[in-house]
Amino acid sequence: MRENVLRYIRERSLLRAGDRVAVAVSGGADSVALLRALLELRPALGIVLAVAHFNHGLRGEASDADAAFVAELAKQRELEFFAARGNVRTHASASKLSLEAAARQLRYRWFQQLAREQRLDAIATAHTLDDQAETVMLKFLRGAGTRGLAGIYPILNRENVRIVRPLLCVSRAEVEGYLAALGQPWREDESNRDRRFLRNRVRHELLPLLARDYNPNLNRALADLADLAQAEQQYWDDLVAPHRVTNPSGELLLTGFAALPVALQRRVLKHFAEAQGAALDFAHVERLRRCALGELTRAELPGDRIGVRVQGALQIRASQPPNLCPYEYVLPIPGEVYICERQATLRALIVAEEFAREAGPGALLQRDLLGEQLLIRNWREGDRFHPAHRGSEEKLKRLFAERRIPAAQRRSWPLALCRGEIVWVEGFPVAAAYEWKGHGEALKIDTAPREAAEGQPLMYK
Repeated sequence: MRENVLRYIRERSLLRAGDRVAVAVSGGADSVALLRALLELRPALGIVLAVAHFNHGLRGEASDADAAFVAELAKQRELEFFAARGNVRTHASASKLSLEAAARQLRYRWFQQLAREQRLDAIATAHTLDDQAETVMLKFLRGAGTRGLAGIYPILNRENVRIVRPLLCVSRAEVEGYLAALGQPWREDESNRDRRFLRNRVRHELLPLLARDYNPNLNRALADLADLAQAEQQYWDDLVAPHRVTNPSGELLLTGFAALPVALQRRVLKHFAEAQGAALDFAHVERLRRCALGELTRAELPGDRIGVRVQGALQIRASQPPNLCPYEYVLPIPGEVYICERQATLRALIVAEEFAREAGPGALLQRDLLGEQLLIRNWREGDRFHPAHRGSEEKLKRLFAERRIPAAQRRSWPLALCRGEIVWVEGFPVAAAYEWKGHGEALKIDTAPREAAEGQPLMYK
């Protein structure tokens, strides 16, 4: 394994002689193996090593024991040790992120801070070939394109901090075999086996099933797919650049756009939209492409934004509600209803308990507290709402101002009411009194752009 890692580092130019490198060590097998391998390769690479540990505080005494284990490991190897901790649950609640996403965000923020303060050249993280396979499979299941299927990059630059992943060339089995040969212990994180988390179900159920019944080399195949996608994404980025020409107003110039191959049209539009802060899926890109070609007068995009073709250029701007008159609709549970004033569909989805546990704080309603339907209407002056994880009820007008929601959009903003009480407001945590309590069925309300049939509202189960 050590020789494979050395070859991978040199092939990908991950590290250079003289680099000051902090190894991110959680205490698990992968990160401990990374530290031990880099220690053995230190003379050949000519690097200076340190150890960095971020305590997420999610597992109480077990988390503290992990930190103590890593500190002792650094001490034994006479390495400089850096440690920090963060309140992941609080950050997840405040930022409306999953625990996994909140932990990653806090961890990488600290890595960047640490690199600046200690003048580090690189942070090394212990992602393995198995992690790559899991990531690619998760991206595939969510409908990703080339960018998503590229998975985990071996080197990533974030705010002048180089993040390197030297173990992407080796499997988790190789890692554990390497540690066993060294007689090196590591810490086990029980949450890695919790099947409530989607990644763990992919790791322990889906990939083993596919490997057993369809392709015993599945993880390697998925990792190879990531390598192919990374190279192709770089190729497309270079190819798109000359065609992504904008005017001083930031609009995309469409001269010659119709003559481009369809694949290049999609790439140009996706890059343009991302530069405008709009993340588009395939359906949105197609709608925007039809608009750019003059087949649609406007393209509805996520985040209350629209694409509009204006005098040979394409612009993305905030959507203006077509009708500011008061509206009311009935949303069946489960079911969906088209809101013509928002040009969007609201869906009420029943979520089983086992899947509800994956949702972030404030995302779901307690199903048994609701009836068979909800009243959907627009915001009205004087409406008050008590979002989950907020201390008290507030005027929605004030909450809108805190989120910097433009006044022009507020009049059509959708709310869901149960027995006259607001239980859901688009873009906010659900009502505190109706938040899912961790047991029983949950209800999720989401929105998606959708064109009404013949301009008429639709409602169906």
